[in-house]
Amino acid sequence: MPGVAARTGSRHRRAMNDINMVPFIDVMLVLLIIFMVTAPLITTGVVDVPTVGRAQQRPPHVVELVIGADERIKLRLDQGEARPVALAQLAARVKQAQAGNAEVPVVISADRNVKYEAVVRVMDLLQREGVQRVGLAVRQGG
Repeated sequence: MPGVAARTGSRHRRAMNDINMVPFIDVMLVLLIIFMVTAPLITTGVVDVPTVGRAQQRPPHVVELVIGADERIKLRLDQGEARPVALAQLAARVKQAQAGNAEVPVVISADRNVKYEAVVRVMDLLQREGVQRVGLAVRQGG
């Protein structure tokens, strides 16, 4: 009965159907420990958000650019009457309003519904033309 002995020998060498979870758990615990140790060492980036400062007093001479909801630009001098100005003539009119004094601040105030792109376009134009002191007007409160 050599065939019977061969069959009984093959029974002892059957494949193991169970998955050994111990190495998997060991790897997960090691990864958990590594992440717990390295997490406090990761430096977070600090973003300095601009804050609204309070000026001691308003400068005597201010050039104000008002951008309306229709994205039309108006130029106002020292709280006077706002007069419309084309974007192509804006830098020349601002420099004329500054009267050669680069220290005269230019304040941009825009309607709430104006696209941010319109404000950036005005700021970029003034920067390229060499206007030094350009700021944004903010409203205190709601």
